[in-house]
Amino acid sequence: MTQRLDYATVAADGMKALGGVHAYVAQCGLPKALIDLIYLRVSQINGCAYCIDLHSRDLLKDGVTVEKLVLVPAWHEAGDLFSEQERAALRWAETVTDIAASAVPATEFSAAAAQFSDKQLADLTIAIGLMNAYNRMAISFRVPPQAARHA
Repeated sequence: MTQRLDYATVAADGMKALGGVHAYVAQCGLPKALIDLIYLRVSQINGCAYCIDLHSRDLLKDGVTVEKLVLVPAWHEAGDLFSEQERAALRWAETVTDIAASAVPATEFSAAAAQFSDKQLADLTIAIGLMNAYNRMAISFRVPPQAARHA
């Protein structure tokens, strides 16, 4: 796959603004591994090879096992491998990412709100929105994943 354009260069100020949101999420107080898990799941839903590769590597560095990593797409069938909070975050990420179809029903909000404070839920949703934006940039402009660049 050949990258269509270098958006980080031609829209440097825009990417810097997204970077500011990324920095906010990194310091918001949610656990790094949870944020990376959400970034991975959103990227899987959107089919962003670049981000799937990146966030899988981040999770492995965070100490997440390969067994857990490969079950992220089927988290709802993985029993207690994912904590209650992780399951709530993954369900919320799926609902918010597929907002056109889900419209984020009250039941999904209530389930997420039972696991997260108002601020945590707002921060989690910012992280989900940010990853959706990054996925759209990488997919639209065909950014190759690191694994493909070294193949």
